[in-house]
Amino acid sequence: MQVFQTSPAAIYTGIGHAFSRISSTEGARALWRGVSSVIAGAGPAHAVHFGVYEAVKEFSGGNERGHQWLATAGAGAAATIASDALMNPFDVIKQRMQVHGSEFRSMTVCARTVFRNEGIGAFYVSYPTTLMMTVPFTAVQFSAYESLKKVLNPRGEYSPSTHMIAGGLAGGVAAAVTTPLDVAKTLLQTRGTSENSQIRNARGMVDAFRIVWQREGVRGFMRGMSPRVLTFMPSNALCWLSYEFFKAAIRED
Repeated sequence: MQVFQTSPAAIYTGIGHAFSRISSTEGARALWRGVSSVIAGAGPAHAVHFGVYEAVKEFSGGNERGHQWLATAGAGAAATIASDALMNPFDVIKQRMQVHGSEFRSMTVCARTVFRNEGIGAFYVSYPTTLMMTVPFTAVQFSAYESLKKVLNPRGEYSPSTHMIAGGLAGGVAAAVTTPLDVAKTLLQTRGTSENSQIRNARGMVDAFRIVWQREGVRGFMRGMSPRVLTFMPSNALCWLSYEFFKAAIRED
């Protein structure tokens, strides 16, 4: 939904339309394209993310009593900078595999082809935009999560339902707020597949924003908001549930 396509077959007007069009034209398996790249990068990236988060939060006083907004936001931002440096190339590969009519079915073939045709820069051209998106995303998410958790569970006990509710709500809010930046990131990561010279020559976030604004105005920056929110609410709920479970388990050991 976020890719600016010229082919009518690749233009999706909503979540239901996208699901039905992709399934009917490319097969249901196409809905899982790019999952191999996500799996390969997500584990190490999340390990770095939460490791840095806990270290910076402890150092900046985020574990003290009360709502430590600044400390938790700063810790979340630091964690994002570190994990995104590792995850960005995997995200580019995922995006290239998911574009309508993509020729790539293998993560390694995709990586080699992009590197051969566009160089190493193609894997990081969107990194500044990714940081501009994920730093506020993580800051909003972590601050909202910590505050919601304290409201819903003031005793600070391990509570699966609390962690899931707080994590899901925090993820949904953060996803909605940062959707415009996600549109710009997608444009940069898929520029090599576009037939439009303006998109192919986009050099960074400023160019991406200008293109989106010229083509669709404010509406263009809202592309994909609904599926983005519906993705991050359950995924963040599960992520925080898993994190809090292992955190409690390690402390007991």
